[in-house]
Amino acid sequence: MPAHTPAELQLLGRTVKEVQYRQHRTLDTRLAAAGTTLAQWDALRAISRSPGATARALAGETFQTEQSFGTLAGRLAVQGLIERRPGRGRRIEHHLTPAGEQLLAAGHRIADEVLADAFAPLDQDERATLLALLRRLTG
Repeated sequence: MPAHTPAELQLLGRTVKEVQYRQHRTLDTRLAAAGTTLAQWDALRAISRSPGATARALAGETFQTEQSFGTLAGRLAVQGLIERRPGRGRRIEHHLTPAGEQLLAAGHRIADEVLADAFAPLDQDERATLLALLRRLTG
């Protein structure tokens, strides 16, 4: 199998980034109509998957620094979308409120539509292959 040139690898990396950028831009635009942002919805999604998790754990899951996630969580709490509760020791746990659960559900519906459109050019087998290849890269 021939080795790829640096230019080909750079093109591959840029194309992956372009697909991600388009997807995020479209999601952000559509989520704004529902009253949230991609970063906020992603935080709600992470809290939903791990109720009671700390800011450190949630920051890692949402690809943010702990400080950035803490700022975001503060905004979500002010909006009444999450609760921050004392846990063991100095631990602060994060939980969705009913309003947060409703916004999360609305975001899921939007994301399902956006992602269906984004991956529509690929058939089911191609999507499965792409997922398998990307999972190999993320190890």
